[in-house]
Amino acid sequence: MNLKRFGFLTLLLAMMSIVAIAQEKASPAKTAEGTIKGSKITINYSSPAVKGRVIWGDLVPLGQVWRAGADDATTFETSKDIKIQGKTLPAGKYSFFLIPGETSSTFIFNKEAKQWGAYKYDQSKDALRVEVPSIQTSTLEERLVYEVKADSFEIRWEYGKASAKIE
Repeated sequence: MNLKRFGFLTLLLAMMSIVAIAQEKASPAKTAEGTIKGSKITINYSSPAVKGRVIWGDLVPLGQVWRAGADDATTFETSKDIKIQGKTLPAGKYSFFLIPGETSSTFIFNKEAKQWGAYKYDQSKDALRVEVPSIQTSTLEERLVYEVKADSFEIRWEYGKASAKIE
């Protein structure tokens, strides 16, 4: 093989590797899906990593509205009317916010589904707010995770976890 050609190919591969690494998102897009009581539930979110940081009470302040993910606001979509913690949420797509607390947190479903973070969050557009228990676990969850279960959905990150009952 010609040395000039080999050098060019090596340089090209190196550049492609650098571009691929640069394009890797720090908070990749994720989706949690499931069906509860005949309603399809879809949660779209960006999943940031702990990276050795203290999350609850530091990076994410307690008692303040948080976008419940990274980048765009997290969205929560239901194909049918459902009850969350006993309160009705009509079928539709919502932005999902969280007000974290030490023993309980507020889950917020806002009618403005497409928004960047919580910067333009408007409480007057809330469709539903529910209080849920929040706990500390002994297991580190490095990346933010949502999970749709048989009768609930939960959010886990770092050592924190909160869950809402769906019927």
